[in-house]
Amino acid sequence: MSGAAEKATPGMLPEFKQVMGHPKPLWMLFMTEFWERFAFYGIRWAMVLYIVAQFKNGDPAGQKEASHLYGAYLALVYAAAIFGGYIADKLIGYQRSILTGALIMGAGLFLLASPTEPLFKFGLATIIVGNGMFKPIISTLVGKIYRQGDERRDSGFTIFYMGINLGAMISPIITQFLAQQVFGQDGMPAYKVVFIASGVGMVLSFLWFWFGRAQLQGIGAAEGAQTSSSRLALVIVASLAVGIPLFFFLLSIDASVLNWILIACLVVPAIMLAVEGVREGTVQRDKVLAMLIILAFNVFFWCFFEQAGSSFTFLADQIVDRELGFMTFPNAWFQSVNSVAIIVLAPIIAWIWVKMGKANPTIPRKFSLGLIFNGLAFLLLMFALKDLVNDAGKIPFWTLFAVYWIQSIGELCLSPIGLSMTTKLAPARLTGFAMGAWFLSIAIGNNLAGMFAGEASGDSGMTTTSALGAYTQGFWILMIAGALLFLIAPLVQKLMHGVK
Repeated sequence: MSGAAEKATPGMLPEFKQVMGHPKPLWMLFMTEFWERFAFYGIRWAMVLYIVAQFKNGDPAGQKEASHLYGAYLALVYAAAIFGGYIADKLIGYQRSILTGALIMGAGLFLLASPTEPLFKFGLATIIVGNGMFKPIISTLVGKIYRQGDERRDSGFTIFYMGINLGAMISPIITQFLAQQVFGQDGMPAYKVVFIASGVGMVLSFLWFWFGRAQLQGIGAAEGAQTSSSRLALVIVASLAVGIPLFFFLLSIDASVLNWILIACLVVPAIMLAVEGVREGTVQRDKVLAMLIILAFNVFFWCFFEQAGSSFTFLADQIVDRELGFMTFPNAWFQSVNSVAIIVLAPIIAWIWVKMGKANPTIPRKFSLGLIFNGLAFLLLMFALKDLVNDAGKIPFWTLFAVYWIQSIGELCLSPIGLSMTTKLAPARLTGFAMGAWFLSIAIGNNLAGMFAGEASGDSGMTTTSALGAYTQGFWILMIAGALLFLIAPLVQKLMHGVK
């Protein structure tokens, strides 16, 4: 896994060949990320359904435990990203980190097809370790192929972001077709095929980067001590002997205990950031306080946004009328709706912000709008579960379809500015800790999402009553949080001292 043979002079950016107005390596990174997201999102629709069918003998009472495991898995994926940056920066370099992470993640995806629950959890732990070494690093490489001040940089990241959404959009469609139409049937999908197909997608991601990394002309290649084979071996051994067993343990404990562990992990960088902010003076102290306030509200957003792979999957499977007359809309395809909505709505939302000019909402107000739109999605579900249930006990297809679109508007108000805003508000010496705090806030939200999804299913499986009760709570929590942040937004903006 050595770097490209020809390296750029340190501090100098190579003269890349331009393709469609952007450096050629962008398109290689685009496809590498496309296949990685294909792999990651391919398993999303099948995971909780497989856990109930394979390990709980199809008993609906297993839905709560399945949701808890899914939430813990997502939470730890984000938590693991904190370590990925250190491994790439200090130990083995960016290119080696991506390749190593791809191999580990691919192995984990194939392990998911195992017939026992311990091996399944072991596969999830393996994916978590591999994703932590892959996902945050490839995004960093995109930024490194542009010179500072290059006006194409933002559009380059937009193109790269499209690769993420295209992979996420296509994978549920393809894996559903393979699982139900080719190797299984509607009533008995071959879920294991989903995991194998996702593993193949990860292999393609690895191969795309392996053969394409020469285009980077040494950017992100291992340098100095990073080229040591012993360092690479140390990272691999540590991943196998420490990382995977650790995450296996965290996946196996009670969800509420895991949440306290994640909160404790967030408290450490939060205190360090606060102390450094006070040390640097009033302005930096205020910026850190603003950042911590927004991180707290960020937890609420992801707790309720990340229902797609858990409670919304059970809702679609049991309570949504998916008969469209000419076809039965596959459950898996709901996982593609968010990506389609993002691709369609992103340029529209961006245009709206530009047209608003000076009336463009501040960052705290945009965050509050994200929470409010998320809440409106749950209001629609409340209405459907209360007033639109048919004689068969099902709600109309369009309601859940619309929920994904409404949530996507909220995501576009909040997600694109989150990490950038956090790093701008952090003390310069602790920017890495700020990034870690951001990821940990999402991790806490995702773990809470699994716990919330468990409440939506209840102790005996999801019903219209259990779903209505949980989603009503979700609506009120989101609307109160959104309204509160909207009201205190001027104060938060003042604490930010001009950061936009």
